[in-house]
Amino acid sequence: MISFRQRVTAAALLMLGSTLAMAAENVRVTPLGSQDGEFCAMDRALVFEDPNGTRILYDAGRTVAGPDDPRLGDIDIVLVSHVHGDHIGDRHIAKPNAGTCAKPEASVTATPLSSSVKIAMAKDAKIVTGSEMPSFFAGKLRAADGNPENSVLARFGAMVNVGGVGITTVPAVHSNGLAPDYIGGELGDNMKTAGITAYVGPPTGYVLKFSNGLVVYLSGDTGITAEQDVVVRRHYGAKLAVMNIGDTYTTGPTEAAYVINDLVQPTSVIASHANEPATEGGKVREGTRTASFIEATEVPVHVPLSGRTLSFNASGKCVEGC
Repeated sequence: MISFRQRVTAAALLMLGSTLAMAAENVRVTPLGSQDGEFCAMDRALVFEDPNGTRILYDAGRTVAGPDDPRLGDIDIVLVSHVHGDHIGDRHIAKPNAGTCAKPEASVTATPLSSSVKIAMAKDAKIVTGSEMPSFFAGKLRAADGNPENSVLARFGAMVNVGGVGITTVPAVHSNGLAPDYIGGELGDNMKTAGITAYVGPPTGYVLKFSNGLVVYLSGDTGITAEQDVVVRRHYGAKLAVMNIGDTYTTGPTEAAYVINDLVQPTSVIASHANEPATEGGKVREGTRTASFIEATEVPVHVPLSGRTLSFNASGKCVEGC
């Protein structure tokens, strides 16, 4: 006869096994910001981990401390929404917690390759981009004695599968000028003197479809677009959104809330690109754009505190680290 203690132990083990199995089916999202436990002025970078183990770095920017940043771990895919320095990584912090939340010390120069290319080289990762950016990244990989075939095109209207994750690009209303420092030489000097940038195609957002069925919209830097309703919501059915809220260069907090409430209509949203020291002690500061966005948004808003992992199920609900 099985004792009461044995039955309780068996039930506990069964419950633990079920919990672990459910956790294994979730998508994990880890922000890599400049200051541990905070959401700061330059923070852009997020690492997504599929249940199958594929790890995606989105917009490394200036807060990943280069390819040797111990927080990175394995990276299989590097996504770049556009080639502005605060997204591709023209420079970066020397180490986590350098400087302050308002002014991270991003003193390490990463041009002409960029942080994104250096990380992809070190991790033997694919760089996935849309528009005319793949040829630019292929050239950078070739110049660094890497494999140009690791620059992968994800075109508007079609989904490419990389590492078991479906990836497509969607329009973003922004600019995408490539600074002369990435070009160098006489041409780069002349462009800098003339005050012009290179053309690498329009900027993009992304839609990702993970192996557990979760569909995620990454806005990049964008204003309000019709595609956020027609493509992102109606066609792909995104349940989790990462939304820029920084104002001036991107959507402001009230505009971003409109995108979430009326157009994309996801289950949850992660605030991004706030361009401010949004938190103090891990708590949102009053009077910030982040606080305004949270107040105006009708779905749960998750603040990307650096190093704090969030887990999302297939329906876009945060189930761990929330």
